[in-house]
Amino acid sequence: MGVIVRLLLLFVAFVGIRTGLCYTDPHDTAALLSLMSEWQNTPPNWGQSNDPCGVPWEGIVCNNKSRVIMLKLSTMGIKGTLNGDIGQLAQLQSLDLSYNNELGGSLTSNIGSLAQLTTLILSGCGFTGNIPQELGNLPLISFVALNSNKFSGRIPPSIGKLSNVYWLDIADNQISGPLPISNSKSPGLDLLLNAKHFHFNKNQLSGTIPEKLFSSPMQLIHILFDANNFVGEIPTSVGLVQSLEVLRMDRNFLNGVVPSSISNLTSLNELNLANNKLSGPMPDLEGMNNLNYVDLSNNTFDAAEAPFWFSTIESLAVLMVESGGIYGDIPQTLFSITGLEQVLLNDNAFNGSLNMGNSISSNLQIVNFQNNSISEVTLSDSYNETLILVDNPVCKAQLANTVYCQLQQRKPTPYSTSLTKCSSKACPLGQSISPQSCDCAYPYEGVLIFRAPFFRDVTNSSLFQQLEMSLWTKLKLTPGSIYLANPFFNSDNYLQVQVKLFPSNGIYFNRAEILKIGGDLSNQLFKPPAVFGPYYFIASPYPFPDGNAKGSSMSKGAIVGITIGCVVLIIGLLVVGIYAFKQKKKAERAILLSKPFASWGSGGKDAGGAPQLKGSRWFSFEELRKSTNNFSEANEIGSGGYGTVYRGLLPNGQNVAIKRAQQGSMQGGLEFKTDIKLLSRVHARINARREAGAFEGRQ
Repeated sequence: MGVIVRLLLLFVAFVGIRTGLCYTDPHDTAALLSLMSEWQNTPPNWGQSNDPCGVPWEGIVCNNKSRVIMLKLSTMGIKGTLNGDIGQLAQLQSLDLSYNNELGGSLTSNIGSLAQLTTLILSGCGFTGNIPQELGNLPLISFVALNSNKFSGRIPPSIGKLSNVYWLDIADNQISGPLPISNSKSPGLDLLLNAKHFHFNKNQLSGTIPEKLFSSPMQLIHILFDANNFVGEIPTSVGLVQSLEVLRMDRNFLNGVVPSSISNLTSLNELNLANNKLSGPMPDLEGMNNLNYVDLSNNTFDAAEAPFWFSTIESLAVLMVESGGIYGDIPQTLFSITGLEQVLLNDNAFNGSLNMGNSISSNLQIVNFQNNSISEVTLSDSYNETLILVDNPVCKAQLANTVYCQLQQRKPTPYSTSLTKCSSKACPLGQSISPQSCDCAYPYEGVLIFRAPFFRDVTNSSLFQQLEMSLWTKLKLTPGSIYLANPFFNSDNYLQVQVKLFPSNGIYFNRAEILKIGGDLSNQLFKPPAVFGPYYFIASPYPFPDGNAKGSSMSKGAIVGITIGCVVLIIGLLVVGIYAFKQKKKAERAILLSKPFASWGSGGKDAGGAPQLKGSRWFSFEELRKSTNNFSEANEIGSGGYGTVYRGLLPNGQNVAIKRAQQGSMQGGLEFKTDIKLLSRVHARINARREAGAFEGRQ
């Protein structure tokens, strides 16, 4: 938008608040109008009033001083760019524009002007270009979610100044370059001692992971560095962060030995170092008794027998060491771990016998020993799930032509919310069946993506029913109004779940409900059961019944037209006001002239009012001034205690005596009026006598 239009918007907003037409701060109103001019599909009530706080616009929250403190427009289908006028919202505390995938362009550097901002959420949008270094100018910010955009360039070192940040998510972008570390001239990520979440996964970050990055005062619980281009060794300092629950460094180019300090991470639930170039001995995880998920696959560890910890970590649910160079016998006690779900040890060198024993975990679904050297197997009647032994010697002898030597085995059906009570009801296009009511409605849909779940069993109805319950409870929806479908582990090794949330009443959610649900998911206010680990949500566009009633946002021309119209109206009101003010002053002067003695009393107050005169005439001061030649000294004929008497000549040729009180004097007002009254009475008596004489003459 042009500078002139912005100035007009600001003028309208400023005059509006000064004339009582609206309550919102004029700068805030102008900024919102400017944003609206750049966006399509803003909520229908935007722009219906020029008062975003007094007549609230959807997604806008103001404080009691009529300043905008929250701008939340999650899943509104907004299209356009975020222009620099966002920086005018000086009191803004929360900005959530998540799940508007056609809102993009570069992120304005004016974002750094929002000194009160605590929450910035742009998840699932289409922003491009660099993350502005001005982001580091936000001293109060604690939650930064820029994930799932198209940001490129480097991580600005200025982010190291965000001392209050606890959530930092820049995942799933195209960010490159090294991790910035502080020095004498620049801040860095190592200064973020209060951060709990470093979500940097799925980018193009490169270089080493600096030793200085981690320290014991840090409070990190999630380090997600997977799917980048990191090289070098895993820093020993990572073992200092004993609060860690998830450590993912898989799918990089890390090399060298896994530091022994990693065993200090006794709170760790998931450790994933797969698909790197790590060498040396396989890490010793003995004592890490909270581990649920371990993946050390596809590295170049030294060939060795199965480590002791395979059988001692009682919390283990998933053990994955594909291509790990392990040989020898397979420990039978491994399969009796109570919560064990998957054992994936394919492409190793196990060359002994396989005996899973008789106390096999009831949760165990798959055991994969494909491409090893197993020559003998003792089968158990207590295990009827998937056992893969393809490309082992045993498949050429003992188990030839059995199901165990085939890749195509029965795959369990993933969980889906049951719709059996709804029979086979069909719904119109775009609608789905609510599992709670069996009615057709337009659900709020999207994908929940769990980046480090502590399990891999996608058939576990108990776990997914817990997820359903947590969704309807924490999002305040009707019990049973959640539909989950098709959970699977995608190519990133993330658990992906299709989600449909159904309205409690009618077939649509209203905009306020969508804003609330979208905001709770983007802001991580929804907490799933802990076993699902860190997540993010990507929403699908919602088909509002009004179809974005405004169609597209007002064009710049329309904004200019409306603005000019408002300016003309306000100028007209100002003209009327000025005219009324002048008329009032004129009336006050007229009243003052009609009360020439009103200010003669002490303190400028009326000294008893004007004298009551009969048969007398009022003269203006101008008439008296002219008749005395501007009260010249030549016309003085006497003086008294409080004034001077002048000779005057009226326009009709009559000579008069004029007494003028001393200029500026507040004394003698009563005496002056007494003289006037006395002269008036004398004048009246003379006239009366003249009239009586004339009457007698006529007799």
